[in-house]
Amino acid sequence: MVGITASPALIFQKRGFKMTKQHKLLLIVASLLLAGAFVFPLWKIRLQAPQYPEGLGLNIWINTVKGAQPNNISTINDLNHYIGMKKITPDAIPELKVMPYIILFFLVTGIAIALTGRRSLLLSWIIGIVIFATAGLADFYKWEYDYGHHLNPDAAIKVPGMTYQPPLIGGKQLLNIHVTSIPGIGGIILILSLLIGLYVLVNEIRSNKLPKAM
Repeated sequence: MVGITASPALIFQKRGFKMTKQHKLLLIVASLLLAGAFVFPLWKIRLQAPQYPEGLGLNIWINTVKGAQPNNISTINDLNHYIGMKKITPDAIPELKVMPYIILFFLVTGIAIALTGRRSLLLSWIIGIVIFATAGLADFYKWEYDYGHHLNPDAAIKVPGMTYQPPLIGGKQLLNIHVTSIPGIGGIILILSLLIGLYVLVNEIRSNKLPKAM
């Protein structure tokens, strides 16, 4: 006797297979959580140095970059000027202009997929978010690399071989400044949304496999 089970692709292609009511509700929750990206910062960068005991910081939002405290951006730009780094200008970052629309797209389509119950669309939704998140992190790394490596050769402070790229995630010592880069509340909410979507996807696959052929 040979047991035959359906692959995820065959399950999603089989017509008439719909998500359970519970999974639909979970997907609606996952979609609505994406709205948190409009309320809380996606990422946080913190700088600690002896001359700034209170610390400095940047909060990266879905559509802008703000200082953790008033005047933090201008202070950081002043520091960066001495070592030749570019000025941080939120309005000059094109990604921040399109990100709100991308998040809104996933929010609306997630709810629509939950209402229709189409599992094939759920798979596409998950893949789309994963691609978006991966591309976003890659773009953020590229942005950090550009700011940390492409220095003004006429800067007042020049350390041979030194670059000032902040870490993508975690901590890093840059001269006498310790830089920490971690997800903000908005970023954590996006991760939670994706995990809920993956939970729904995996459980739909498990609970709707075709019967084994004897």
